[in-house]
Formats: sequence, structure tokens, C-alpha cells
Amino acid sequence: MRRYLLALFSLFAAIAGTELTGPPAAAAQTVFNTAPPAAIRVAIRENNPSGEPDPRGRIVWVQTVPFEEYCKDVLPNEWMPSWSSESLKAGAIAVKMFSWYHHLHPVTIGGFTFDVDNTTNFQVFRYLSGQVDTNQAVEAVRRLAFTLPNGDIMELNYRAGYRNNPNWQYRNAQKMAQWGSEYWAERGRSYLQILQFYYMDRSLLQVP
Repeated sequence: MRRYLLALFSLFAAIAGTELTGPPAAAAQTVFNTAPPAAIRVAIRENNPSGEPDPRGRIVWVQTVPFEEYCKDVLPNEWMPSWSSESLKAGAIAVKMFSWYHHLHPVTIGGFTFDVDNTTNFQVFRYLSGQVDTNQAVEAVRRLAFTLPNGDIMELNYRAGYRNNPNWQYRNAQKMAQWGSEYWAERGRSYLQILQFYYMDRSLLQVP
């Protein structure tokens, strides 16, 4: 009887231990276990009276766009295509990481599920608006990601900033100044140096 009770207590302890540990936690999504998306869903909002996409406009439909095409159709609308190649490559990385993050965190509004919209709510997107220099910048960083050392896929935020200015204030906020990226590129900084100036403690990593 004593052996039976000991065995029973052992069984209860084992069951209790199993319940306490619970199911294994889902693995974090990193550049080491998550490939860049093949495509991204873009909510297209109605235009304002001036013909520009309205951030508060009604969602008309959701367009599925190949991921690299999306990046090519955002960069010339967020960075000036005439800017230096190193500024454009820094911008291409920011556009890519921002959209990759939001692809992993879709939203549903008004019955539409999407990753980003085509306005300044996310990034300004105009289909097939890519230009030669901005397309080359996107292609140059195709196999690269800019992340924390653990590979977490984080959005890289950016703001316009002020022209002819290093825009130090954005560095403190972990945001890149678009005008600041051109300021540094004109002074011989590489796109990696520009990224590291604004986003501290991050590194370039190879992705599939």
C-alpha cells in the first residue's frame, strides 16, 4: 500500500509539473528563422481633393504587391531620387525593415486585413513609381537586414528632419532623419555609417 501511495504521489507530482510548465513558448520571429515576405498587402485609401492618398480616407481595396516591388514603389516617394546613392541605400534598408515588421503584424480595419496602407500612416506607396537610382538602391540591399544582434525584426522609423543638418535629435529617438541621411552622405558617410548613426546597437545581417 505504501508503495502504491508513493507511486500515486509521484504521478500527481509529474502531472502537476507538466501543468506548471505549460506549452513551449513560440519562437521569436528573427531574421534567422523568418524569411522576408514574398508579397505584402497594401490598403489603398481614397484620395483627398488634391489627388493625394488621404491618411484618413476610406479604404477602397487591398492590393497584394511583391515585396521588392513594394519597396521600389515606396523609396522614391519617401527619399528624393536625386539624393546620393548612400542616402538612398540607407533609405532602402529603413523602408524594407519597416514593411517587413508590419507584414508580421497585420491589422484589420473596416473588414479589410492588410499589412500597411499607401499613405503616411505607414509609408507612401505609388504602384510602379520606381526610378532607376532608387531601384538600384533597393536591389543593392536585397540580401541585407539591419537589426539588433539577436536578429529581432524591428521596424526602422524615420522622419523628414531638417535639410543641411545632421539632425542629432532623431538619433536620440532611434529614428533616421531623411534629410539627415543626405547630409551625411554628402560628407562621405556610407549607408552603414548613416544607419549606425541614427539606430544605435544594430548591425547588418545577411538574409536569404
